[in-house]
Amino acid sequence: MHTPSFTLFETPIGPCGLVWGERALVGVLLPEASTGATRARARRRFPQARELTPPADVQRTIERIGRLLGGHVDDLLDVELDMAAVLPFQRRVYEFARRIRAGATLTYGEVALRLGEPQGARAVGQALGANPFPIIVPCHRVLGAAGRPGGFSAHGGTRTKLQLLEIEAAPLGGTPGLFD
Repeated sequence: MHTPSFTLFETPIGPCGLVWGERALVGVLLPEASTGATRARARRRFPQARELTPPADVQRTIERIGRLLGGHVDDLLDVELDMAAVLPFQRRVYEFARRIRAGATLTYGEVALRLGEPQGARAVGQALGANPFPIIVPCHRVLGAAGRPGGFSAHGGTRTKLQLLEIEAAPLGGTPGLFD
């Protein structure tokens, strides 16, 4: 098995990280309180990972994430993710969430309904709470009932979620025309 690698990089919202394996990205780290805290989280989540200079494809993803967090639209749909460790339902949720455009939002219940799981809002929330690929799988675009922000497991919690939505100019009430 290939030992994963990681790198940290500055963005308009703070130091983020990418973790990659032999085939694709295996994780994305949103900013913690400091670069050191983000590095410590990378080491906790991926204890075998080595901090390295990223290969060209990972560097391009870093640049795109930086531009996205600076307010430029990029759906990142072509960024390959290694979902080998992701449960089947989570994979369905993540693949669906990736197609929600920047500036658009849905509720957990709407996502569940569109996945054919009308009683699955809580399961959708749990899947998104375990999202190993925030930003690339834009879990911040999924809200609680009535457009409430709902939870967010990254450092800063709901404040970070609202900051990401503000960067994308996404309303809290949800929007039609979600997909390309």
